[in-house]
Amino acid sequence: MLQRRSAEHWAGRLYMRGVSLRITRILSTVTAITPNGLTYLMMATGILAGAGLLVPGLAGAVAGALLIQLYLLLDCVDGEVARWRRQTSLTGVYLDRVGHYMSEAALLTGLGLRGADLLHRAGSAAHWEWAFLGALAALGAILIKSETDLVDVARARSGLTAVEDSASVPRSAGVARARRVASLLKFHRLVGAVEASLLILAAGIADQAHGGLLFTRLAIVVLAAIAMLQTVLHLLSIVLSSRLR
Repeated sequence: MLQRRSAEHWAGRLYMRGVSLRITRILSTVTAITPNGLTYLMMATGILAGAGLLVPGLAGAVAGALLIQLYLLLDCVDGEVARWRRQTSLTGVYLDRVGHYMSEAALLTGLGLRGADLLHRAGSAAHWEWAFLGALAALGAILIKSETDLVDVARARSGLTAVEDSASVPRSAGVARARRVASLLKFHRLVGAVEASLLILAAGIADQAHGGLLFTRLAIVVLAAIAMLQTVLHLLSIVLSSRLR
């Protein structure tokens, strides 16, 4: 009853569902908290993860990673409570999507501000170019999700039903081959909240050992490049598939 219909995130399959199901049973029986209330908490936690990255040093990277784990937990629990109580709703689906948009954008924006060194940990002045790259990464993360969601919007406005999975395969053989390669490499996942937080944590650990913000700034460049590239490739994949037909 508590399983998702959509594809499960690897972290959910690996460990988080084992935790979330226990918490869901407690919340569903001894509290009156609503699924949408949990989704609002998920949003707040994701935004706080981005803000946590502004804390200098390794503490900020650890705070961001831990808050994203809590965000993931709440993302599992809100849907489980909704299905347990039979309180699923369109509002809940909408809030869940908005929560993902806001949280991923906040995390990547926070990473850019961390690299800008607002508190002058690695120098006497802030370097706003890193904040700009972080904002680009955040914009790319939002656009990638928007490109997927707007397929259903376009189809609904044309009176069509939701798209089938088989329609996602591009009609062009070359684009289909490139899509398979990208899917195998899974580099696009790095702009997701969980993966990005782990990369940021690894960069924070490396910076702690090395000194300065070299590895954090390298992570910003990598995530911004992936986000921008994936925005273009994902758009082409949709337009050249049968999803809009």
